[in-house]
Amino acid sequence: MHDDSQPAPPAPLKTPGYFVVFEGGDGSGKSTQVNAVCRWLESQGRETVRTREPGGTELAERIRELLLDPRHAPVDSVTEALLFAAARSTHVRTVISPALERGAVVVSDRFLDSSLAYQGVGRDLGEDWVSTINDRAVNGTLPDLTVVLDLPVDEARRRRETREQAAAGTTDRIEAEGEDFQHRLREVFLRRASAAPERYLVLDARASVEDLTAQIQQRIAHDLDHPDAAVSTATGGDR
Repeated sequence: MHDDSQPAPPAPLKTPGYFVVFEGGDGSGKSTQVNAVCRWLESQGRETVRTREPGGTELAERIRELLLDPRHAPVDSVTEALLFAAARSTHVRTVISPALERGAVVVSDRFLDSSLAYQGVGRDLGEDWVSTINDRAVNGTLPDLTVVLDLPVDEARRRRETREQAAAGTTDRIEAEGEDFQHRLREVFLRRASAAPERYLVLDARASVEDLTAQIQQRIAHDLDHPDAAVSTATGGDR
């Protein structure tokens, strides 16, 4: 059983830029909202860097291919977690941190919370252990805002099945995990959000795309207009 009374996630380092991450189960609509937010930010004249995890660099994209390819199943949990951390390390140092230092808005489809959920809880490695191996990977670079698109597991499954039928695609190795695994992931995202509500925005992903986009834009606009209101305590990192 996992302790629900864990301390709040560490605050991000203060940078000239703004870092927003989208989290949630597969089928929750993250990609749709990432696209919408990036278009909106660009229309406002903001330099916007769209990225994803695992991925974002050539090396990290190669690691992504290995991680998600069902032909490589099973992959032991420790190896999986270390590969995600390796991809994250090059992603942070090559893409995310430089963009934030020059004042850009970075929009990422998944980040550290996904590892804490998928490997820490889903793979039973423990959130503390996964957090420890990722300390150097993130190098103190954490989201200013994490948008959690929350979707009941049965609805997420229906959406994935519809998507796969339409695209005649295959399920990747992690999507293929059972519903108990998916329930545990959902609980982690919600618990972490409840521990730091000032840095998370939890939305019901069953709402219309337009309504979700409007709520996300409103929150990001507020944060960008009031940068001093953001938590600015520097934690971790060696930069």
